[in-house]
Amino acid sequence: MSLSVVLPGLTAILALVFGIALLDQWRERRHTFQLVWAMGMLFYAVAAGCETLAAVGTWNEMLYRTWYLTGAVWTAGWLGLGTAFLLARTRFGYTFGFLMLFGGLIVFALRNNPAYGDAGMVPVAYFIVAVILALAIGLQTYFNEALWPRVAAIGVVGATVLSIVLSVTASLPAPGYKVDQASGVPLPDLFPASLRLLTPFLNFTGGLALALGALFSAYVFMPKRRVLPYSLDPNQPGDQFLFNLFIAPVAILVNFVASLPGAARTLVTGRIHSRVPSTLLIAIGAFFPTVTDSLSRAGAPEWRALGHLLGVVFLFAGFLVSIEVFREIRVPFTRIVLRTGRRERDAGAATTAGRHAG
Repeated sequence: MSLSVVLPGLTAILALVFGIALLDQWRERRHTFQLVWAMGMLFYAVAAGCETLAAVGTWNEMLYRTWYLTGAVWTAGWLGLGTAFLLARTRFGYTFGFLMLFGGLIVFALRNNPAYGDAGMVPVAYFIVAVILALAIGLQTYFNEALWPRVAAIGVVGATVLSIVLSVTASLPAPGYKVDQASGVPLPDLFPASLRLLTPFLNFTGGLALALGALFSAYVFMPKRRVLPYSLDPNQPGDQFLFNLFIAPVAILVNFVASLPGAARTLVTGRIHSRVPSTLLIAIGAFFPTVTDSLSRAGAPEWRALGHLLGVVFLFAGFLVSIEVFREIRVPFTRIVLRTGRRERDAGAATTAGRHAG
């Protein structure tokens, strides 16, 4: 059996198992981020499943459309939205808003690219929406309201619905799909530019939100050494707030690196919070598909399937490492508890501390 079947097949199976596990956890605990992540992982599984079926048989129009929507458009956006809901009580909203704004700028910059020549005023419209959403997210975060992920959800859900409409109404020339002849990797070229422009918007925002949010979560839960102090308290004078907002990314990075030796010591002694290694694994999992997808667009698609498999492996590993997963070992989708484990401070308390993580 060739790697073109094995790699996406394993990816589909692991992503499906992961998605079901998240749904089971959501059913028990009712945290929104668990449900949203589950949706993202199920999209991940469907996209990989489409590639597996195509490798076993051949591509057709239905597989091609399903693969593009679930894999190229939806997966990263929904996983990033799940991270937004996880970090709803923190100042991570500023980062999410900036990523959404920058994603809009990327779309706007593509308006003169010949590959998107039929887009018309669509890039401008997408950019305006991104600016509005980014400002709304920033304002919600400033006023210390945990509602900013709902604004982010408006963007992700709205783009998802729009992508369905654009895909259903798109007329694809025969044979209804397009693949790279050398590697067999599907290419999105047959879809209209208005649909393809949703991909960088959702993928950039969602993919980086997943990775940066995981690193921020690790920073919140690890023992910290504050080399560069800062505060995002909205009650400070406006000029001080803007200065702190500007230096916050650098300060968090410096403090994160300075805190790593202490975190390593607590890891060796077994005293580190399980969310630190868990979220670091999630960050690595977000990294692999991003890099290999970029290589694929640059003309090296042979690493794409492996990158997607490694991505779901590390994401799932991060989920399993977290002590919360094994707080209660029970029969899935039932209330039959087999064993209970130790508890750590919950996400709510820690993410509240994350408001002043500097």
